[in-house]
Amino acid sequence: MFLRQILLSVIGLSAGLIVSAGVFTVLISVGLIPRFAGKMHVARKIFVLEEMVVLGTLFGGFFSIFSDWGMIGEFVRQRQLFGQGTTDGVWDILSTIFLIVFGVFAGIFVGCLALAIAEMLNTIPIFARRIGFRHGLGIAILSVALGKLIGSLIYFTQRVFLYGNP
Repeated sequence: MFLRQILLSVIGLSAGLIVSAGVFTVLISVGLIPRFAGKMHVARKIFVLEEMVVLGTLFGGFFSIFSDWGMIGEFVRQRQLFGQGTTDGVWDILSTIFLIVFGVFAGIFVGCLALAIAEMLNTIPIFARRIGFRHGLGIAILSVALGKLIGSLIYFTQRVFLYGNP
């Protein structure tokens, strides 16, 4: 039994290392972090940006496996940290603000990653040439982004994620 647990631990750790190495390889190959550093004019702090990506991945992995450690709301509500009777309202507002900020930054990161991969593969120029696009490529990309935004808003405001249909 003990050897089985050791073997499963080694296999799980190895699989996790391989997957994370693949994620970081994609980020490095598309040059996303150096591009962010250049756009933000913080090229001297590129190592800090890279470390933040690694730490974000580690924390995300940790909290997805050990979700009980991430139950901050339960901790706050049980101990009434903001006062008797006001904790629920204050925590609802704070958690909503946090989720909005996190969602915006996560969406920006995923969008930048998708565009960096598309740019690396030259899919946008090839697509534009194939369909004979001369002008308005920026408008087309903006339309796709707005369509994704509207779709996401409908998905979350209508609670499609809970029931499967609006």
